[in-house]
This record gives sequence, structure tokens and C-alpha cells, in this order.
Amino acid sequence: MEREKLRELAALIYPTRCPVCGEVIGANDCFCEKCTEILIRYEGCLDVKGCAGGVAAYEYHPNMSEAVMLMKRGVMGNAPFAFGTELAARIREAGIEADLLVPVPMYKRDLRRRGANQSLLIAEEVGRRLGIAVDGKSVVKSVETLPQKELRRAEREVNMRGAFTVTAPEAVKNKRIIVVDDLCTTGSTLAEMAAVLLGAGAAKVYCACACRAVEHKEEEENNG
Repeated sequence: MEREKLRELAALIYPTRCPVCGEVIGANDCFCEKCTEILIRYEGCLDVKGCAGGVAAYEYHPNMSEAVMLMKRGVMGNAPFAFGTELAARIREAGIEADLLVPVPMYKRDLRRRGANQSLLIAEEVGRRLGIAVDGKSVVKSVETLPQKELRRAEREVNMRGAFTVTAPEAVKNKRIIVVDDLCTTGSTLAEMAAVLLGAGAAKVYCACACRAVEHKEEEENNG
């Protein structure tokens, strides 16, 4: 309740806006009514190598792309709150129980350029709603990789191999962990995170992302 009041006070100076279309919305709303109607809830289960299970809030499609791309350019606005709120609901619905939330880390130079890690901000909102601690320091991205969007599926897995390092194994040992990311396309990033966490002694790893890229049948036909 206290946080809701703080958001209402902040909105008096900086109006809360829908992260998809930019329309002014209520201080504690996630999206405007129009965008809420067109967003597609992700109903599947994330099948990622090494993960015991996983969920996503929404399907990634053109209506959602603006909100995700703004975050990737460092413009966060209401997006982490909106995505974190919905992702927490999905995790609760799936009955996933965890001791720790670990956001996918960014390479230090990328983090300096962007100013914030959107996966960490989403994880913090999830953590507040589910009462789960967030650890944004025990895993680092130690290798600078090529942008995943520029690579084919097979290349993405190779690109992420060895990219992450667990710097504090004692913090993740015997813990049930949910890895949080903003967007899952092939699952290569989440699979690599699961591998290093399990290698460091994590008891079980799940994954959760704000958006899941989905190829629909008509899209596959159009793309040959």
C-alpha cells in the first residue's frame, strides 16, 4: 500500500504512461485499456535446457516491440513495473517456488552505456510482489558478446557460451533460483545462465521472462 501511494505522488509530477503506446494511465496501472486488449498472454511453458520449468508474461509481437526496445535503449519508464507485475502473477499461477531471483546480467560497458539493467528492474518488481530476494551481483557477464538479434539460432548458442561467471558460488549453492530476463527468443541466454548456476551448486533453476518470441503458423508459412 505504501508503495502504491508513493507511485501516486510521483505521478503528480511525472505522469505514468503506458509502456506500449505512451498514453497517460493510472499511477498503479500497467498498460492502458486499449493496449491491454491487444497484448497476448503467453500460455505456454518455457522449455529451456537445464531449467526445471519457466514462464513468460506475454508473447512478443509488433504491438509489444516498442516497450521492449525502449528498455533495451535505456528508456525504462513504467515498463519494469508493468512487466514485473504481470510476470510475478505468472510465476504465482505456475506454482514455482524459489529462494532467489537472478536477473540476466549485462556486460559492464553495455550497462554503463544504457544506465540500467532492465532485467534487474523487472526482477526487483517480481521480488517485491512475491517476497523473493533478488541477487544482481553473484553472476556477472564476463565476456562481451555479439547482439543476439543479429545471429541465427545455432549461432546464438555459441555466442553465449562462457559469457557468464558466478562470482559468489556460496550465494547460489543449494538455492532454488529463477533467472529473469526481458525477452526470450531461442532460450540460449537462459540455458547458459542455468548451466553456470547449476555448475555452481544451485539446487534447481527456473526461468521467467517478460516476453517470449513465438512463431505463429501463418508467419512460418509467409517466411517459407
